Amino acid sequence: MRRAIKISLVTLTGAALSLGASGCGGKKSSSGSDEGGKKTVKVGLAFDIGGRGDQSFNDSAAAGLDKAKKDLNITTEEISAKPDEPDADKEARLKLLAGKGYNPVIGVGFAYTNAVNKIAKEYPNTKFLVVDADQCKVEGANVEGACFAEEQGSFLVGAAAALKSKSGKIGFIGGVNVPLIHKFYAGYAAGAKKAKPGVTVLPAKYLTQPPNFDGFKNPALGNEAAKGQLDAGADVIFHAAGGAGIGVIKTVGAAKKWAIGVDSDQYNLPAVAEAKEQILTSMLKRVDVAVFDFVKSVSDGTFKAGTKKYDLSNDGVGYATSGGKVDDIKAKLDELKADIASGKITVPTS
Repeated sequence: MRRAIKISLVTLTGAALSLGASGCGGKKSSSGSDEGGKKTVKVGLAFDIGGRGDQSFNDSAAAGLDKAKKDLNITTEEISAKPDEPDADKEARLKLLAGKGYNPVIGVGFAYTNAVNKIAKEYPNTKFLVVDADQCKVEGANVEGACFAEEQGSFLVGAAAALKSKSGKIGFIGGVNVPLIHKFYAGYAAGAKKAKPGVTVLPAKYLTQPPNFDGFKNPALGNEAAKGQLDAGADVIFHAAGGAGIGVIKTVGAAKKWAIGVDSDQYNLPAVAEAKEQILTSMLKRVDVAVFDFVKSVSDGTFKAGTKKYDLSNDGVGYATSGGKVDDIKAKLDELKADIASGKITVPTS
């Protein structure tokens, strides 16, 4: 198969957003063009704040797009969100991509849910994906929402935290105080209590309150929060804070305590190289799989609207084993995984 690959990284100013939105004109968008007898699919992807290179959630989405570029005949354009931007900016960004003929168009992060639902109605011939669809709900015959059982993966790393803790106290740091991140904490606490009923799970620490989403981006905030939980006696800390979690991992690693990563396997991230041996595990959230599955479905004509759930039963979430730090408890973690997948254990979401 001949591959047509072109990457265009675009940084938009507010003026460019307005110009792009007003210049879209037509409401129809083609899926791509024929090249060498093969259909080239044009994929437009709008990242959440932090964009490609956040070494967490966005990079997992980028990995799925990269796999699609490798395995399928596609061209791409990527755009990143800005901190504290209004929904109107997200709508303009999606409209810009759809108006330029990108089909499908992907919004990475629950904050894109309303924008996708709105713009998809204006471009009924364009397929849209929301990664982390808010409350696992989307609208329209041309919209798919990928949602994840974060609480299930978090249950497993919570069990690992409790089993590895020597102090009997474990901590949790969430990026922003929103329902999505509450799922991580609920699963984490439940898994810890299941594995070791006497463990103390410190109250969750959220770095920012909406509409301030800097808690998913600023490592300094993660650093300060980690110091506080270490001072409270935690010797294992799980972060669900995106790029801000880099600060958590570095601080916990420097204290020679256990850190737990999130979204992707963070053990080999260059940004935390000095702390890698203190990364116990990571809660895996297979955003890469969701992005690739969606692009492939549009490419081969099997797209289905509605929500698609990624959980332990289809390996949509899980835990990392890099570094061998959980090898001694892996049998117990896999037993719990099987019980959740079979329905024997129901994990709370709040």
